[in-house]
Amino acid sequence: MVIHKTFADFVLFLYVHMAHADGEYHQLEHQVIVDKARKLFPAASSVDDMVTAAVRDYKSIDHSKVQTVIRESFQHFSSVKFSQKYKVYTDMYDIINADGKVDESESAALNELKEIIELGAVVKK
Repeated sequence: MVIHKTFADFVLFLYVHMAHADGEYHQLEHQVIVDKARKLFPAASSVDDMVTAAVRDYKSIDHSKVQTVIRESFQHFSSVKFSQKYKVYTDMYDIINADGKVDESESAALNELKEIIELGAVVKK
């Protein structure tokens, strides 16, 4: 289930997913996402509005399908280099640390993402 047209759109989805991993969406996490999204979308006039829309879209998705979206999107964007995908993983760590604490559910979500990225790397070999 691929719902994003570009890898950058998918990455923004992942950022929002990670920020919601502990069941809360902290303002500091939002700010980190906005800062990272500015690099993803340098030509965007209002990155904050873009992130707010991404949060709204994320909340509207059936959450039982989120892992499917993530797995199938990584497969869909298989031409993206492993190093770029791994950079997304390291960005996620910044997001979960933004509020000053890393919850067990955030660590679990980060580990799931790492496994998906690593599986993609194994498949490409």
